[in-house]
Amino acid sequence: MAPMNKIAAGLFLTWALSDLEELWTMSRSSRYVLPRLPAVLPIPQRLRRDGVSQRHVSASIAMMGLLIGAASVEGARTQGRSPFFRGVLLAYGLHGFGHLGMVAVARRYVSGALTAPVIVIPYWLWARRELTRQGVAEVDVAAVAVAVAGPVMLMGVHALMYRLMHD
Repeated sequence: MAPMNKIAAGLFLTWALSDLEELWTMSRSSRYVLPRLPAVLPIPQRLRRDGVSQRHVSASIAMMGLLIGAASVEGARTQGRSPFFRGVLLAYGLHGFGHLGMVAVARRYVSGALTAPVIVIPYWLWARRELTRQGVAEVDVAAVAVAVAGPVMLMGVHALMYRLMHD
């Protein structure tokens, strides 16, 4: 398999492994985390009180899987040059540090804490090195724009799932 195809496939594979942990733990973890988030964050009271349901987690992970899958295919198709692929890759790597930040704030296990330091971040660092070796800049304005849109998309996915499941 060509190096760029390994990077593209690796994005989907490591995401799938990481999200198995989240599939298994996010609902339970959210019951601890969501009530403790700052009140300024627009989180429905029902979610603050009860956390997210397993159905919500499963559907959200499936939707994100479509996005990650599309980014992986685009990465292979463009040999890593697609801003969409590089932006998703950047957002994915940075999200690993977000999991570690949540652990520090919560002072306990939170969903994603196991796979972030052993799968997500190491894969991302390797992928960055490989892109650089292949002459592809991971970060440019277009990729950063896609990465910045990542958290907005994630919140949108959760908002959509909440709306579909609670209205």
